[in-house]
Amino acid sequence: MANPHGCLLRRGRCSEPGRLYILTSVTHLRRPLFRNFRFARLVIHHLRRADQEHHCRSLAWVVMPDHIHWLLELKEVTLRTLMQRFKSRSSHALRKAGARVAPIWQAGYHDHALRHDEEIIRVARYIIANPIRAGLVARAGDYPHWDAVWL
Repeated sequence: MANPHGCLLRRGRCSEPGRLYILTSVTHLRRPLFRNFRFARLVIHHLRRADQEHHCRSLAWVVMPDHIHWLLELKEVTLRTLMQRFKSRSSHALRKAGARVAPIWQAGYHDHALRHDEEIIRVARYIIANPIRAGLVARAGDYPHWDAVWL
């Protein structure tokens, strides 16, 4: 039986220009595609492209072997449009570069709108520390696939 209140689950997802969001997207079947340095750099290119096209202002991001975390300020597009373009374009580039899996990304993404009282720099540090918590490196500076505007 369908959940009669299922529509309420999406009510919290709104796209507000100027609002800060943390977005997380995972590769299909959690394949560690981004252990491949070239593939990780292609994904980074498409994160930066979203900034260049003024869809968002990236504040911090990290590309992990099987997922990304992206802290951003949304501009004049919806979250759905932003993620659809990012995933479509990065998937195309990855397949062109030799990624032999399809699909590249799991359907959907997780989003969290930051409350006004959340400390943005604390959130950015948490994102950047992901490779340390995962045991990939001892220091964030040793991991090549992250960036933050506070550098």
